[in-house]
Amino acid sequence: MEAFSELEERYPNLREVVTQRNLSETELRLQKEIEKTRLEIKTVEANLQKEIKTVEASLQKEIEKTRLEIKMVEASLQKEIEKTRLEIKQIEVSFSKAVHQQTLWVIGSVGTIVMGVRLLEWFLAHLAA
Repeated sequence: MEAFSELEERYPNLREVVTQRNLSETELRLQKEIEKTRLEIKTVEANLQKEIKTVEASLQKEIEKTRLEIKMVEASLQKEIEKTRLEIKQIEVSFSKAVHQQTLWVIGSVGTIVMGVRLLEWFLAHLAA
């Protein structure tokens, strides 16, 4: 009894000292837990890979859809540009015709005025004589 008392005095934590068996059991539990965690990590990783592939496929579809929309808009804009160019040419032709008609009208008006002045001069010259 004295030996146990002396031993407890010398090593107060002797009751808490882990035995080899307890240590082996703990090690086995930890290894099982580690394997379980590794398996969970692999499962999560596989799920994430599937999700990534799904998202990539979805993004590819969206990209293709956007490309088609861009091509359609581009074609529409090209048609609109050509239509506008034709309208500009038509306006230029109409403007040129209007300028030509105005020029003819001005020339005709000036000619008429000149003829009127000459007639007036002739008439005044014959009246005075």
